Amino acid sequence: MAQVKTALVIGGGIAGPVAALALAKAGIEASVYEAYEGRADGVGGVFMVAPNGLDALRIIGLDEAVQAIGQPIQRMVMEYGSGKQSGEFAGLPGLPSLAMWRADLHRVLHEHAVAQGIRIEHGKRLIGVDETGSGITARFADGSTASADVLIGADGIRSTVRTLIDADAPSPKYVGLLGFGGLGDHVVEGAALARPDAMHFAFGKRAFFGYWTGPDGRTMWFSNLPHRQPMTMAQAREVPPADWLRRLREIHADDVPAHQVLQQANADELLVVGSLEILPKVPHWHRGRMVLVGDAAHAPSSSSGQGASLSIESAIQLARCLRDLPDLPTAFTVYERLRRDRVEKIAANAAKNNRQKAFGPVGSTLMSVLMPIAMKTFLKPEKMFGPVHGYRIDWNATVTP
Repeated sequence: MAQVKTALVIGGGIAGPVAALALAKAGIEASVYEAYEGRADGVGGVFMVAPNGLDALRIIGLDEAVQAIGQPIQRMVMEYGSGKQSGEFAGLPGLPSLAMWRADLHRVLHEHAVAQGIRIEHGKRLIGVDETGSGITARFADGSTASADVLIGADGIRSTVRTLIDADAPSPKYVGLLGFGGLGDHVVEGAALARPDAMHFAFGKRAFFGYWTGPDGRTMWFSNLPHRQPMTMAQAREVPPADWLRRLREIHADDVPAHQVLQQANADELLVVGSLEILPKVPHWHRGRMVLVGDAAHAPSSSSGQGASLSIESAIQLARCLRDLPDLPTAFTVYERLRRDRVEKIAANAAKNNRQKAFGPVGSTLMSVLMPIAMKTFLKPEKMFGPVHGYRIDWNATVTP
């Protein structure tokens, strides 16, 4: 059995609370330290939790609570900017993904963690660590400290812990797209939108557009806008929402039904994400008593639909390794071995999708020729989703070196 009894979890987003809950299930006392002053209520847009992520949440008793806040998505419909469908992926039978507001998942995770007796402290921005042979102490910007046997960096794509492990660790990379989303009152007609379990992905002439019918019957949408220069969320939000909405309407002027949806979108409800980013391969996931989990170690683009689910998986697998393996170097090494190949393959596939989104008019025309062929040949649901969505963690199995 491992000698780890206590853990500091840096980051209170998704991976942090999941890691703390999994560690508690493994008999390890964990506390969560979040840099922001409060919980992320009302912050963030809609994203997906895939079947593999939902199954991992089952291990810590959260699958039903998360199902209650999610909208099941069973089908992905691929379209051209003209509105014509190029094909449909039905997904794996009985294994829908769930679309949900990020803030709702944060709330459920935090409430469950607190109910399980896990301490979550806000306003704790990590600035450094002091490590000894018997433990590690975190130093926070407010002058406070906390000590435990290990420190887990669940502090996101701009992880401080990642730079403490390796000063030369890579930074996030801009993929050439800005993210936007919102709600539209326009009702997209046709049988394709009659079922609320379908999400539509349209390769427009100049930008990529996604849309689906929300629980309230309104059309939920997002757009990936090609943009040469990166913009932080703060920079993008300095631009008046009405200006962004005007730009989106122009860029999708020839796309159906994107233009119609955007014409009835409300600038006051526009979600401005800023630059879409990925995290390049991180050479070092751990050092000494520190280890990375979630986006701090692996952050594929949103094109993967797997960001949250992979973070959840990694948090569970890390807890298993710390539970079962006798020393930290071995536990961290085996954890990385269990995770690296899987997350890097998914990230590589998502990077290809990003390039397709930024094709432009010529590339979109080429896609209209190639997509029907691909849909009839190698783009089969069992090949596309089986290894990813069908991934399962056996909590009761003992991890061995």
